[in-house]
Amino acid sequence: MAAMNPEASVTVIGDLVGSRLRADRAAVHARFERAIDALNTEYAPPVPLRIGLGDEFQGIFDTLGAAIGATLRLRMALLPDVDVRQGIGWGRVLVLSAEPRVEDGPGWWAARAAIETVESYERKAPLRAVRTAYVAADDEPGPSPGLVNAALMARDQVVTGLSERSVSVLDGLMRGKRQQDIADELGISPSAVSQRVRAEGIGVVLAADELLRDL
Repeated sequence: MAAMNPEASVTVIGDLVGSRLRADRAAVHARFERAIDALNTEYAPPVPLRIGLGDEFQGIFDTLGAAIGATLRLRMALLPDVDVRQGIGWGRVLVLSAEPRVEDGPGWWAARAAIETVESYERKAPLRAVRTAYVAADDEPGPSPGLVNAALMARDQVVTGLSERSVSVLDGLMRGKRQQDIADELGISPSAVSQRVRAEGIGVVLAADELLRDL
């Protein structure tokens, strides 16, 4: 019998951008799988992220802050080789079948609407850098979509504009590496790392990531 979760869930749906055009598609998919496995280990979501048909994936997180953090880390794990569009939903989830697990309900409809919002951004030049959106089901009180999406837009704009080397700096700092270690790995000076953190918005992305964890 189908069962509706009485409380709102935080759902995530995403897919890779342009991966089917890559000549090294097998390597891209292997990297994708490793990134998904790492996120499931780090966040231990109640419904683990799982890859479906094509390059789509979905899962359910304990909190909105965890979902937002995971979407950033997935982008960082895949850039600069391939990017990912992601929709975060807030709403109740209907479990149609436990094994194999099949779900439906407002939470998933919200996540699907969110990823469709990202797809609409891709047709608007000023918003093409935005890769993540958040939608809450109409009958579910939750964090303000306007405020959450403002934070996601600002974060994605910075990340999309980073060079490959700056992506490595941000990824390293999110993994807890020291700036000295990052500098050694990249063959640059620690002062060059610090300059990138200040000048390219990396420090802002890190600070926002910390604040958004509480949602």
